[in-house]
Amino acid sequence: MLQRLQKIISSAGLASRRAAEELIRAGRVTVNGETAALGMSADTDTDLVCLDGKAIRAKEAHTYIMLNKPRGYVTTMSDERGRKTVAELVADVHARVLPVGRLDIDSEGLLLMTDDGELINRLTHPSHGVEKTYETTVSGAGMDTALPVLRSALVIDGQRIRPARVELARDLGGRKLLRITISQGLNRQVRKMCDAAGLRVHRLRRVSEGPLSLGTLAPKQWRLLTENEIELLKKII
Repeated sequence: MLQRLQKIISSAGLASRRAAEELIRAGRVTVNGETAALGMSADTDTDLVCLDGKAIRAKEAHTYIMLNKPRGYVTTMSDERGRKTVAELVADVHARVLPVGRLDIDSEGLLLMTDDGELINRLTHPSHGVEKTYETTVSGAGMDTALPVLRSALVIDGQRIRPARVELARDLGGRKLLRITISQGLNRQVRKMCDAAGLRVHRLRRVSEGPLSLGTLAPKQWRLLTENEIELLKKII
């Protein structure tokens, strides 16, 4: 399939598209032995594309999955204390996928995992502000006082957080179900926010991250992301 040279270089992980354009302008890229020009396309199945004389080979396809992590599992691939890990739940994935961020042992819900290191770094970097939404069952302080606190720019672990979007989703009698959307993801941030608002957390479940939603995926189960979901993820970063 014909692709612009800068996309071929970028997809191989050798440079960003902008940097690839500079490589082409500098005459460091050849196609079938001829110096390439900006704007050229090539087909890596039939053309020999080289950077500094070395053939550019396409990266192997990455694996992207969504796991519904249950309580009682730590978000790590091994645990020196012998606790159950998410690695056990994805043992049948035919790739060494790693967690994108964390959910603490008592939290559950949507956890993205992949072997695409660049995507992990970008999704977890604070500068991108990827939104995550949690459904949180709480009890304690009245909502008239708790909600303004949860929506404020609280200081957590010495860092002022970005104000969260918080709504009362359901009244469960003695407990309330809140939907809390944050864009930072500090360690145990939602739990610490609730503590600051005088609330006790009974259940914390992540239901969405960026454009992706947990949907009906059952606890302990995983599924591959669709091509459309992968593209949506890459667009937000």
